[in-house]
Order: sequence, then structure tokens, then C-alpha cells
Amino acid sequence: MSQAITYSRRDGMAEIVLDDGKVNAMAAAFFLELNAALDRVEGDDNRALVVVGRPGCLSAGLNVKLLPTLPPDDLVRTLLAFGRTLLRVWTLPLPTVAAVTGHAIAGGALLAFACDRRFIADGPFRIHMNETAIGLTLPSFAIAICQSVMPAHCQNEALLHAKPYTPAEALACGMVDDVVSAERVIARAREAARALTALDRTAYAASKQRLRSRAAAWAEQHLEAEMRGLPLRTDS
Repeated sequence: MSQAITYSRRDGMAEIVLDDGKVNAMAAAFFLELNAALDRVEGDDNRALVVVGRPGCLSAGLNVKLLPTLPPDDLVRTLLAFGRTLLRVWTLPLPTVAAVTGHAIAGGALLAFACDRRFIADGPFRIHMNETAIGLTLPSFAIAICQSVMPAHCQNEALLHAKPYTPAEALACGMVDDVVSAERVIARAREAARALTALDRTAYAASKQRLRSRAAAWAEQHLEAEMRGLPLRTDS
């Protein structure tokens, strides 16, 4: 595992830190590393997971400049990995908490939404599902994840109209649990994860599976066809 994604463990809780020194853009290597880290999360019998971004950015989402340069088969494999990795985070059988350390754009926002709780740093940051603004059709897996977090009255604005949200606006819409100072956001996410470890782990895992299995199966059913037809533009 490279330094872009690191795994650590303390007090029975796992922590995955995303830091490529830039904007944590997502491509094939990103998904390989994140899945390897998730394997360790589950293999080490952790009671909770905290996902942490780098200062100023959780992730800017898919590397939309790189992906159109890939051979067709590599492109499809990358997009399938995108959907399956985010669905894996969403259905992970333990409590998950995101420390949104800055911008969370498109796939970065989805990664935050796939966690059970989200705390965002206060500052000039945005949570932005920008797909319709840059010519991308939202895949079903993204819609399923977003609908589990966003109240119905925010969904048109956020998903169809591609509105960028400040931390305060995201809190008002219920997309995040709290806005915290940049200096405290990671500590706050760890505190929330620690509190969730008090819940019965077997009941939590089974309840989470029942809560999300139908939507996850629906999203997986559509994933391959949608990813093979997903348009990508290089002028975003």
C-alpha cells in the first residue's frame, strides 16, 4: 500500500487516511488501495472505522482528465471498481465515520455519504455532486447512497441541479452531522466512532445489512450496464 492511502488501528478502531498530496483523485490504483485497506479493516476485527481526508480535501472524485485516455476495457473496469468500492463502504458491517477535512466533490462527496456519520471542517469548502453540471449521468449506486443521506426536499437541488453546498448549508440539509473547526474535525470523527462502538456489533451489522441490502442489490443490478454507457467529457 502506497502513502496515498494508509491504514492504522487504535483501541479497536480502524482509521483510513487518504492523502496523495493533491486532491485525492480517484482512479484504478485508488480503488485497489482502498479495498486493500478495507480488507484490513474487516480482517482485524475492528469495531468502527474513521475515514480521513488530507487538509483541505477529502477527495475531488474521479480523475475525469485521466479516465477518457484509458482503453475502453480499462475504463469500464475502473468505473465498475468505483461503484463496487463505494457500495462496499456503504454496506460495511461496522460503524463508519467520515472526517471531511475540506472539499468533497462528486465521488468524494459519495465517499462521505457512504459513511454512517459525517463531520466536516469549517472553512471555504464545498460538498458538491456536480455530475449534471459536467455532463455525467448519475449512476444508480450514487443515487442509492445519496438518498440514504439527503432529505427528499434537497435531492433535486443537490443531484439534478448540481448545487454546491457550504459546510453550513450541508448541515442545514442534513447531509452532515456537524461542522467542526479544521483543527478538531478528525478528533470529533474519532469521538463519534468511539461512541458507536458501544452498540452491539452483531445487531449493528445485521440491521445495517437489512436497511441497505435492497437498494444495494438494485444498484448492483444496474451497475455494469450503466458503467459501460457512462459518458465522460474532458472539458470539465
